[in-house]
Amino acid sequence: MEEEKGGVRAVESMDVKVKEMKGIASIALLPCGSISGHFIHLPDSICYGLHGTELSCERECSRGEDYRLIKLTIIDYKSGKEQDVVVECKGHDAARFQNIDHAHGWDNDVVGMVDKDNGKRKVSVSFECETLKADAVAEDHIKQFMPKLAGFDAVVNVGPMSISGLSFEGEGDMN
Repeated sequence: MEEEKGGVRAVESMDVKVKEMKGIASIALLPCGSISGHFIHLPDSICYGLHGTELSCERECSRGEDYRLIKLTIIDYKSGKEQDVVVECKGHDAARFQNIDHAHGWDNDVVGMVDKDNGKRKVSVSFECETLKADAVAEDHIKQFMPKLAGFDAVVNVGPMSISGLSFEGEGDMN
């Protein structure tokens, strides 16, 4: 059963309600492999912070040179709480993110984090770049929306994002 209210779709399966938020994300891809940006949940225009660090693979990755895992931290500015999720990132400058089911070949702590996520309420993230900004256009965007990242030679991805299973209400620090 699905019901939608205020841009949040609640999906019931096996007696568990999972909120799905849809909106637009603006994400700076930094040359070091980190990401930083914002997710604007529509239609309420609630802003969440996004910060990600690339996870190193202990073996050669056979999924292609544009494949990497990112530890993505979603920040609720209102409560100050954070929640981490491991996502796969495909594409070089025009990135696509989605959840993964396993992380074989990565360090044990990464595999453990993914397995732990699969054992509890799962946060799912999906993002696809629709607009790629580089050079002066990216720098102008960064100066306007992410001024602390100015001068880092980042490219900017803007596109639709959906996040489900995220809940900062009534829980302690979720890191």
